[in-house]
Amino acid sequence: MSTTSEKNSAKERVDVNETTPNGASGGLDSAWKYLDAHRDQDALDASASIDLKALRRKIDWRIVPLMFLCYTLQFLDKVILNYAAVMGLHADLKLEGNDFSNIATFLFVGLLCFEVPNTYFLQVVPAAKWLGANVVLWGVATASGAAAHNYQTLLVSRVFLGIFEATIAPSLMLISSQWYTKSEQAPRFCFWYTGLGIGQIVGGLVSFGFQHMGPGAQLTGWRTMFVVLGVVTVLVGLSVILFLPDTPMKARWLSDKEKVALLKHVSVNQTGVQNRKFRAKEIVEALLDPQIWLLLLSVVLLSVSSGVVTSYSATLIKNLGYDPKRAALMNTPSGAVSIFFTLFVGFGIRLQSHRWAFIIACVIPAILGGGLMSFLPVSNRSGCLAGIYLVNAVVAPLAIFYNWIMANVGGATKRAFAAAVISGSFSLGNIIGPQTFQQRDAPEYRPAKIAVMATQAACAFTTFLLFLYYVWQNKRRTSEGETEEAYLSPEHWINMTDRENKKFRYVY
Repeated sequence: MSTTSEKNSAKERVDVNETTPNGASGGLDSAWKYLDAHRDQDALDASASIDLKALRRKIDWRIVPLMFLCYTLQFLDKVILNYAAVMGLHADLKLEGNDFSNIATFLFVGLLCFEVPNTYFLQVVPAAKWLGANVVLWGVATASGAAAHNYQTLLVSRVFLGIFEATIAPSLMLISSQWYTKSEQAPRFCFWYTGLGIGQIVGGLVSFGFQHMGPGAQLTGWRTMFVVLGVVTVLVGLSVILFLPDTPMKARWLSDKEKVALLKHVSVNQTGVQNRKFRAKEIVEALLDPQIWLLLLSVVLLSVSSGVVTSYSATLIKNLGYDPKRAALMNTPSGAVSIFFTLFVGFGIRLQSHRWAFIIACVIPAILGGGLMSFLPVSNRSGCLAGIYLVNAVVAPLAIFYNWIMANVGGATKRAFAAAVISGSFSLGNIIGPQTFQQRDAPEYRPAKIAVMATQAACAFTTFLLFLYYVWQNKRRTSEGETEEAYLSPEHWINMTDRENKKFRYVY
């Protein structure tokens, strides 16, 4: 009787003041409100009987494929410019000098500029609905690229593509963190992130197919490719709006006892599920947080090479002496390398943790690939191809950085802002990457290839610094771990940042 009274007293205290004992004021997470409404003993007993492995599989089949399709299409819609470059784009639009590099760059300028506003929208609009709406809009932007008749019109369509794609990584990060614990998130992040490698493979095959269009077609091959992929993207966006739940609490295909069991299971993250209260002070905290700056710097350095992969890999292969059709096909192994390393790190982290070590393990072959690209003569086609393929190992660590943000940043506003910062850092690296390819350096582009090596080595160093920072922070905090038994405590679901919550433990 006294226990019930204490619970009710605690509930009333937090509902009114929405504070924790240390003074953090952030409002209660909507997950706690759902749990509070289902705290009767029968519901708790029923949730305890749920098979979590079976529940995880059920969730995986419902939400991961949709996230995978979104990420595949966002990369595919980016990378088709890479393939269009060997399909007559330059001649059709009369591109000169650095026009192509600028078009590739300004997609990421649009993406970067919209990252900060995206933080606010992700706070006030359900992530699933916001994601679906933007997928539809970037599908329209992709298809509109087929109507481009000069440099300026294609540039505008790609800028809008970047604006609408700005939400993809932050949205998928937030959605994934709602459904899984920190250790479970890594392989799921990596699974939907393999969409990047699939996009490389499909892009090469699609480009090869559209290059076989007859001369009597109303649209050239690259224009038809833009229209078809744009329409497919719109259909996927509509599916996301219709079938991806806003939160676990709103999933119609989960029973109440399954929802309670899931929320109890993910409560150990100490990062919450959904909180609509916007706290400006969390953004200030993020700007003063060393981990955010180290993550930002690491992702920028990593993404310089990603810009090479996204925009210039087909051109580099073509410059080895392959015709456009063959260049498109020869680029597909890049996707296989990307998929291998992404799955390697995803499941490796699930079993062994050590995120920092897996990042460095992927950076090393990327540095080797940059060396092969830079110092082997063009006549050594096999060695240069091996270098181009190995650079794609650099794709995998970005999924780890995405996972790190969701696992190590507490506070709804801070997490949304941090996700936007990391996505923006990726854009900044991709802005720098294509600009290292200057027309005066054609056809070998050696300065750009050397930049790949240098930025990857620097990324390995900053990643190791991040590891040391997390070790130091954990030593300063209490070693007391959180358990699922605390899931009904209001204080457990208050919106606190990782720095406000002294029991928060960083993973590395």
